[in-house]
Amino acid sequence: MAKRKIILYTAVSLDGFIAREDGSYDWLHDDDYAEGKEDYGYDKFLKNIDTILMGFNTYKDIMTQGEVFPYHRTQNYVFTRRKNIPDDPHVEFVSDEIVEFITELKNSQGKDIWLVGGGQINSILTKHKLVDEFILTYIPITLGKGIRIFHGESFDNRYKLNDAVVYPNGFVQLYLK
Repeated sequence: MAKRKIILYTAVSLDGFIAREDGSYDWLHDDDYAEGKEDYGYDKFLKNIDTILMGFNTYKDIMTQGEVFPYHRTQNYVFTRRKNIPDDPHVEFVSDEIVEFITELKNSQGKDIWLVGGGQINSILTKHKLVDEFILTYIPITLGKGIRIFHGESFDNRYKLNDAVVYPNGFVQLYLK
């Protein structure tokens, strides 16, 4: 049985942030970057995904974006140390040891797994070499402060660039393994 891949698919500012300090990512929807109906490979990517991983802060932010949970067609795991969280029919809250949980998940049946983020879970899984691929879309903006794509303990992992796509609006999407 082939292992499932964990793929970190995210947008990043030039200075390495995935969100502003308050967790907002309004800069991703700036009219200066509007590209018509371009989805930057999102629909194609989602066809191979049946599971999504995210931290609690990312989950909270997603819940403030609209009335409908956007990933209701996938199995969703939210990692948290919090207790007494209201039930959500679309997610399973996980407080287990994350590395052990993810290792078991990767060895289970299914399609690929999308690591939505944020920075803490990105760091933990990357440090333990559990992320198999990265699809990073760099947005031509600097934020100065915010939530970094990786933060926490230091680690030194090396990757190979498999592909790059440059979009007319200045976005650059890197595919790394």
